[in-house]
Amino acid sequence: MAEKEGAIVKKGHDECLKMAISLLKEFEIPEGLLPVADIIEYGYVKATGYFWVLQKKKVEHKFNMINKVVSYDIEITGYISKKNIKMLKGVNVKELMLRPPINEIIVDEEPTGKIHFKSYGGITKTFPVEAFAVCQ
Repeated sequence: MAEKEGAIVKKGHDECLKMAISLLKEFEIPEGLLPVADIIEYGYVKATGYFWVLQKKKVEHKFNMINKVVSYDIEITGYISKKNIKMLKGVNVKELMLRPPINEIIVDEEPTGKIHFKSYGGITKTFPVEAFAVCQ
């Protein structure tokens, strides 16, 4: 796949998790945003910001501070840059009876302390960054 050309690829949960956390920190995105489990592969293309996560099974995580359940597919992909993830695929939030996919995440500059989640349907939800600081 052309978008994976020149990628740094890690295999195995521990190595993948270290790389994922390192990139989230580097781009100033809350570390608890991707509470994945049993990661098989993690890849990142520095030239484009493209990343992917492959995990053994779909994961659901409840962010207690905001009372939201988020679903993470077996494959998660997107483009990461400072305080932003675009074209995100594989992440859905449980909202009433629907599970709209999240396609962009934007972290505000300080001091607002807010993070915004945009869906393909044009819906934007805003929460405090600390709700995603670490996996609860």
